[in-house]
Amino acid sequence: MRKTLAMAWLATVAAAAFPQAALTGQYPNLFAEMLGKSEAETKAKIDAAWNSLFYGSDANERVYYPVGEDMAYVMDIGSNDVRSEGMSYGMMIAVQLDKKIEFDRIWKWAKTYMWQKPGSSYAGYFAWHCTKEGRKLDGNPASDGEEYFATALFFAHARWGDGEGIFSYKKEAQAILDVMLHKDKDGSAAATNMFDAQAKQIVFVPTKGPASQITDPSYHLPHFYEIWARWADKDQDFWRQAAEASRAFFKKAAHPKTGLMADYAQFDGTPVDMNNGQHQDFRYDAWRVGMNVAMDWSWFKADPWEAQQSDRLLAFFRGQGVSSYGDRYSVDGKGIGFDHSLGLVSMNAAACLAATGEGRKDFVRALWDASIPSGQWRYYNGMLYMLGLLNVGGQYKAYLPK
Repeated sequence: MRKTLAMAWLATVAAAAFPQAALTGQYPNLFAEMLGKSEAETKAKIDAAWNSLFYGSDANERVYYPVGEDMAYVMDIGSNDVRSEGMSYGMMIAVQLDKKIEFDRIWKWAKTYMWQKPGSSYAGYFAWHCTKEGRKLDGNPASDGEEYFATALFFAHARWGDGEGIFSYKKEAQAILDVMLHKDKDGSAAATNMFDAQAKQIVFVPTKGPASQITDPSYHLPHFYEIWARWADKDQDFWRQAAEASRAFFKKAAHPKTGLMADYAQFDGTPVDMNNGQHQDFRYDAWRVGMNVAMDWSWFKADPWEAQQSDRLLAFFRGQGVSSYGDRYSVDGKGIGFDHSLGLVSMNAAACLAATGEGRKDFVRALWDASIPSGQWRYYNGMLYMLGLLNVGGQYKAYLPK
């Protein structure tokens, strides 16, 4: 009892000392605070990344490609396909930067080609990847795409108001949430809900079988669920519980010394060995967890553990060398991949939103000094680079109901 009261007191003190950005509207610009950069310099840095990744050369820079007069897709250049992950990230980046034209173009392409119509097994969900011509390559969804689509649409409603049809943003967001939580009610032979009812956690893939009985730590977005609990027309209690479940899951999934989490895990946090031993380690998906934990702390200050976890994670990477750490590790810290990847550099910089430890300035500087991604692998590194810049530059904001 005494420990519980102490933790409650600590959380109260922490929340008072560090305002909840989502509720105050005050988002820290770490480039300014730690590197002395002006707001104008920060804006120029973000604008340069936008211009390159969305309007740079077709061959070597851009990942955003307009189609006709009113659609566009975000392309995974290395895999030569279009993914719900990248499309939803593109929409989130666009709404954060007040780019309504690009937002609407991406959303119309996704709703036209990726969204699955009534009568299909995955009706209401979005196919996780398609060809650039719009042909579905797989019908099953990737859960993070729906999470980002819904949240970006809520933010679009707040920033721009609703239009007609598919541009009635709040209605579209609510429809996605309804499918995510109540897919089981339509009798689909293949699909499940996107949240496990007992664990109250996001599933890896909402398809009947093993893939819906595990989770992906990087898909846990408690800061988004808090938004849904305030925005959604229904199921608010579930979304609050889901936020708390994800925070509890993080504590179980994070290695106590390194802070690393696996790509895939059981609902109890235990790493899962799937696809011939490719995902029980800290790999490409797991890069994003550092950002997700830190954003939840920055936006809502729900649990001081998130600051401790961010310090733990960055201390591990500092020990590996800030300018040279690898991009893949076992969760206990053994190196298994040795590229120094900008996507991970960007996520570690975003983790500084919650970290308090000495030396976090070096991670912020590493992001500032990095070049905009280009070439064959610019898609994933580029999307994470943009999300990192927005977070660290104080431009990734939660738009709440007025």
